[in-house]
Amino acid sequence: MEKENIAFSIKNWAMGDRPREKLIQKGKLALSDAELIAILIGSGNTKESAVELGKRILSGSNNNLNHLGKLSLKQLTQFKGIGEAKAICIIAAMELGRRRRSEEAIEKIKISSSNSVFELLQPLIGELEHEEFWILYLNNANKIIEQFQISKGGITGTLVDVRITLRKALEVGAVSLILAHNHPSGNLNPSEADKQLTRKLKTAAESLDIKILDHVIVTEKSYFSFADEGLL
Repeated sequence: MEKENIAFSIKNWAMGDRPREKLIQKGKLALSDAELIAILIGSGNTKESAVELGKRILSGSNNNLNHLGKLSLKQLTQFKGIGEAKAICIIAAMELGRRRRSEEAIEKIKISSSNSVFELLQPLIGELEHEEFWILYLNNANKIIEQFQISKGGITGTLVDVRITLRKALEVGAVSLILAHNHPSGNLNPSEADKQLTRKLKTAAESLDIKILDHVIVTEKSYFSFADEGLL
C-alpha cells in the first residue's frame, strides 16, 4: 500500500505535470478544470492523485462546473478522499466564481433590456432553491445606483414591503425601478400574486414620480419580462 501511495503522490510526478508548477510555468489557462480542482483539494486518496480525484468529482457533476457549484457539503464529502475541509475549499471557490461573474455583470452591462436584467441577476438568484425578491434602483441614464434584496422566502413565494422598497428609492435618489424575483420551480409564468404585487408597487411608485420599468422573473435558464409581454 505504501508503494501505491507514493506512485499516486503528485510530488513524484514530472515537474511539468504538477498542477501548481504547471500554473506557475504556463499560466492558469493551461490547466484543465480537474487540475484546478486538484490545486484546491491538495491531495488525493490512497488510490488516486488529486487530479484523478478532481476528474472523478467533475464526472460526478456531468463535467459541468455550474452543476458542481450546486453541490452541498454533504454531497461533496460523499466522494472518497473529500473530507469537510476539502469540500469547503471547493464550495468557497465556486462561490467566489459566482460572485465575480455577478460583479462583472454590474460593471459591463447597462440596463437597456430585459435580457440585461437576466444576465445580471441569473448568477445571483437563478439557481436558488428558494425565492428571493430584488430591486434594481436606477438613475435617469438607466444605470444601477444600487441592487437590493428586499426579501427572501420559501420555495413558493416571498413577501415584499412596498414602504421599504420606496423608502430605499428615495434614499438613493432613484428615478426608476426594476423588480425581479426567481422561480425555483423553473416555471416562467407569473402568478396572480406576482401580477397583484406589480400593480401595487407601480401605483405606489407613480405617486412619488418613480417609474417601474419592468418586473423580471428569473429561472436558471430563462426569464419572463412583464414589460416585454405588455403587462405593465
